[in-house]
Amino acid sequence: MLFDTHAHYDARRFDSDRHELLASMQQNGVGRILNAGCDLESSRMAIELAHQYDFLYAAVGSHPDDADHVDGALVDTYRELAKDKKVVAIGEIGLDYYYEDVPREQQKKAFQMQMELARELNLPVIVHERDAHSDGLEIVKDFPDVTGVFHCYSGSLEMARELVKLGWYVGFTGVLTFKNARKALEVAENVPLHRIVLETDCPYMAPEPYRGKRCDSTMLPRMAEKLAQLRDKTMEEIEQITWENGCRLFRLNP
Repeated sequence: MLFDTHAHYDARRFDSDRHELLASMQQNGVGRILNAGCDLESSRMAIELAHQYDFLYAAVGSHPDDADHVDGALVDTYRELAKDKKVVAIGEIGLDYYYEDVPREQQKKAFQMQMELARELNLPVIVHERDAHSDGLEIVKDFPDVTGVFHCYSGSLEMARELVKLGWYVGFTGVLTFKNARKALEVAENVPLHRIVLETDCPYMAPEPYRGKRCDSTMLPRMAEKLAQLRDKTMEEIEQITWENGCRLFRLNP
């Protein structure tokens, strides 16, 4: 079985067939899914969905695009939501300097506030970091007792190695299958296997040959196949390793 460690089944693109699709996961070899929140509404829906499916878990938090809504009151709400037994992480939180819809200082403040919440609750975090490598690394270093995953990893091999030393995981999406994904491939080939998790980030980031289409967790084997090829492992070995990694990351019984 595979563990999709990052999905967004609350997204509107799943409105027409969400439950039919989720009901098919077990027969498609997907044993667990982590649905990450991006704001208050999606965080609440992630919890609601997680209670409908035993194999589905939730994370709560505000994406950098929602950083302008993060204040003490919202953090208090996330604190309450995180008491739910199906909530296993804070996320996705972090920094995004690619679009920079929210000013950088505001993004950093929201990231820090949610890292503090994760520390208080002793929960792992899911970090979204795009074109903000230096600031992202600096902030996580300020919280040495908080670890988690840099999802859809886009940084350098050097940074990945530093994160692994700090106890972090790196997550790979369908980008692994893209022909121009040199940086991601270099990292996937060289970081310790026990620190790699697989994810879809669905409905985004569909792997080849589905690139540009709506992604879902049934496409996760494409990433596993690519990782098996890169690391000279069997598909079964990669399934087992990444399953155990995801369970360890989110503190779930394997």
